[in-house]
Amino acid sequence: MNELFKELFGRYTLADEVKAQGIYPYYRPIESGQDTVVKMKGKDVLMFGSNSYLGLSDDPRLKEAAIAAIKRYGTSCSGSRFLNGTLDIHLELEEKLAKLVGKEEAVTYSTGFQVNLGVVSLGMRDGYIFLDSYDHASIIEGARLSFSKVLKFAHNDMSALEEKLRVAPIDCPKLIVVDGIYSMSGDIVPLPEVLDLADKYNAAVMVDDAHSIGVLGDHGRGTSDYFGVTDRVDLIMGTFSKSFGSLGGFIAGSHVLLNYIKHNSRSLIFSASMPPANVAAVSRAIDIMLEEPERIDNLWKVTNHAREEFLKRGFDIGATQSPIFPLYVRDMEKCLRAVKDALDEGVFITPVIPPAVPQDSIIIRFALMATHTVEQVDEAIDKLEKIFRRLEIIK
Repeated sequence: MNELFKELFGRYTLADEVKAQGIYPYYRPIESGQDTVVKMKGKDVLMFGSNSYLGLSDDPRLKEAAIAAIKRYGTSCSGSRFLNGTLDIHLELEEKLAKLVGKEEAVTYSTGFQVNLGVVSLGMRDGYIFLDSYDHASIIEGARLSFSKVLKFAHNDMSALEEKLRVAPIDCPKLIVVDGIYSMSGDIVPLPEVLDLADKYNAAVMVDDAHSIGVLGDHGRGTSDYFGVTDRVDLIMGTFSKSFGSLGGFIAGSHVLLNYIKHNSRSLIFSASMPPANVAAVSRAIDIMLEEPERIDNLWKVTNHAREEFLKRGFDIGATQSPIFPLYVRDMEKCLRAVKDALDEGVFITPVIPPAVPQDSIIIRFALMATHTVEQVDEAIDKLEKIFRRLEIIK
C-alpha cells in the first residue's frame, strides 16, 4: 500500500474503536427480504430500520414482475439511457411517474442519489441555490458540483430562507431545494410558505420526495399533492428504494426542463440505466399503491399509535409528522449501546451520529412500514423503553 495513503487513511480509527467495544452498528448482515420480520444469524428480528414504507420490498408480485423482465430483457441494459440503455419499459414507467406526480414528463436514473447529483449540479454559473440545513447529502453534493453560489438556511425556518433570498439579485437564476419529509427528523416541509417566498423572489422550487411518495398525498402522490400545490412546484424528485421496493430514482417537471436535463445531466448521461428488473418492479409497485390505499391507511394507523406510545413513555421524538421517528439520545456511546441492546432483544433500529447530525442531535431512527402491526410496534417500544431507562436516556 502506498505509504502516503496508508498514513492519510490510517488516521481514521473510530470504527475500530467502536468495534473493540462490541457496539459497532453498521454493515449488519440480513439473511432474508426486507419485511417487518427479518432473519439475522438465523433468528427472527423485528425490522424498524427500513425505508420500505409500503412494505413492498419482499412482495411476491414485485418479484414476479422482476423475474419476467429479466427473462425478456436480461439482467442489464449495458449502457446509458442516452445511448443504448433505453427500453420500452423505461418510457412506460416514465409516463406513469409523470402522471402519478402531476407533471408533463419524467426521466429515471439508476439511483436516487444520482438524480440529485445530476439535477442540482445543473445550477447556473451566476445563479444561487438555497438549501435547507437538513437537506439530504445527495442534494448537498449536487450543489457543491454546481457553479452556483450555495446558501443554507435554518431547517424549516421561513424567515431564515427569506433572509437568504434577499441576498440574490431578483433577475438572477435561483433554485430552492427542500425535502418533502426530512429523512432523519421526520417532519414535513411547509411547502406553501416556501412557494410563496419563491414567487416573491422569482425562484424555482425543487422538492425531494424520496421519503414522501407512498406516504403523503392522495394515494401516496407526494408532498406537492398533499398541500395541493403541484402546479406551483417546478421539479419533483423521487426514489424507488423506499416505498417502491426497488432501486433507482426519477425527476419530473415540464417538457422544457426535462428536455434540458435529459441532454445535460451528467449522472444520467454517463451512468448505466436502471436494470429491467428494477424498472418492472417499480411499475408494479405503483399499481399496487394505487390499487390498495389501505396500505397507506395502515401506515398512518401504526404511525399515530407509535407517536402516542412514544410520547406517553417519555421518549423525545422531536417534531416528527411522519412514519419516521427520531428517538433523541444526544450521546454517542449510549446511542450505540442502545442499538446493540435492541438487536440483542430482537429489534433492528439504526443510529444517526456525527457527522450526519450535530453532537447534540444524535438519534436512533425508528421507521414504520405499512405492513407493521400494532402488536409489533408495542413489542418494540416495550423493549426500547426498558433499554432507554436502563441507559438513563429517559427517566
